Amino acid sequence: MVDRNRQSQALTSSADNSDSLPSLVERLLDDVAQLFDQKLALLKIELKEDLAAYVRGGIVMIAAGLVAAVGFALANIALAFAVSTFFANLQISQPARYALGFAVTGAGYLVIGTIAILITRGRLAKVGIVPRRTLNELEKDKEWLQKEIEG
Repeated sequence: MVDRNRQSQALTSSADNSDSLPSLVERLLDDVAQLFDQKLALLKIELKEDLAAYVRGGIVMIAAGLVAAVGFALANIALAFAVSTFFANLQISQPARYALGFAVTGAGYLVIGTIAILITRGRLAKVGIVPRRTLNELEKDKEWLQKEIEG
């Protein structure tokens, strides 16, 4: 009977040593550190994906801006001469009529270019810069950690 009590005590103290509070805290900290590393890796991947979308969108916006600028210049010349004919009845000089034609044409292209930029900006806004998957995972981990601490 005494041997059995000693064996039981030895097993209990051995189990207490392996599951002691410092040991459990150390394991918890290791698990939290590993979880943090995994979430950081997920965040990096998600940010790279989002950055790639923004780079592609930026390239499209730059290309659209260049095309709009070339179109603005060429169309402005052609249309300005055509629009200036509408001012033929005004009692102003020919250069003033050309200037009015250029102003009206330029305003039209500025409106078109602005609309193109706003549409592209709206599409980029839908992509968003907030790493939603990582935030969702961190929220789940927070809940899990709270349950582990409470339970």
